[in-house]
Amino acid sequence: MRPRVGHIQFLNCLPLYHMLVRSGAVLDMDLYKDTAIALCRRLLSGKLDISPVPAIEYARHAGDLLLLPDLTVSSNGQVMSILLVSKVPAEKLQGRPVALTNTSATSQVLTKIVLREKFNVDPVYFECPPDLPEMFREADAALLIGDDALRAYARPGKYRQYDLGAEWKQLTGEAMVYAVWAVRRSYAEKHAGRVRMVYEAFMRSRRESLKHVAAISRDIARLEPFTAAFLQKYFTGLQYSFGSEYRRGYRTYLAKAKKIGALDSIPKLEFVKM
Repeated sequence: MRPRVGHIQFLNCLPLYHMLVRSGAVLDMDLYKDTAIALCRRLLSGKLDISPVPAIEYARHAGDLLLLPDLTVSSNGQVMSILLVSKVPAEKLQGRPVALTNTSATSQVLTKIVLREKFNVDPVYFECPPDLPEMFREADAALLIGDDALRAYARPGKYRQYDLGAEWKQLTGEAMVYAVWAVRRSYAEKHAGRVRMVYEAFMRSRRESLKHVAAISRDIARLEPFTAAFLQKYFTGLQYSFGSEYRRGYRTYLAKAKKIGALDSIPKLEFVKM
């Protein structure tokens, strides 16, 4: 039985999966595409075996999951696809309504951390689908992630935009981890060879993606409403590794999430042994 593997439906992971298809490695697994938070639900319920999940959700369910080493969606500063779009300056959002996209988990918590610690405000938050005009019917600011955020970033209008990767870097000096790859512990124990096969396929795909990011950007630009140059800037700004500075940034994020009540405890990061 082939491993069931999650695929984040946003462009941020497309280079990795693009090269999986190009290499033929995808034929050895069953891919399921959805938002990271929906994939996490499938993983925890046993409907997936390995998947990217929101960084905050791994911490909430670390007892059931193991991390794949050296594989994340991260940035060390500007990210472009996690935006707070606001009618007013962020420092004026105290007590005002802020809409949080329901396709996110990590970014919802990141928004609350940045607004409280960097701008000294505590808005009134509510969750809703990522439709900016609808969000702005009731909110003075809105969190957008993924392709919705990219479209707003590419065509800035009259509203203020806060890139939350850049805001986090200014606040903490740290890198920011948005998603991690995880496997159910029970699956890893029974199918170590399959987990290793999937991990090695992603590692090869990452290496090839980094070598050929310009060509990948041109390929994807034929299918998306963005130029190849815009996509190359986006993809090269993202990081897919999980080295020491990213683990440190992740722990900083988890500590701040716990401080604001978004996390009960900070787990030890436990990785699959390869």
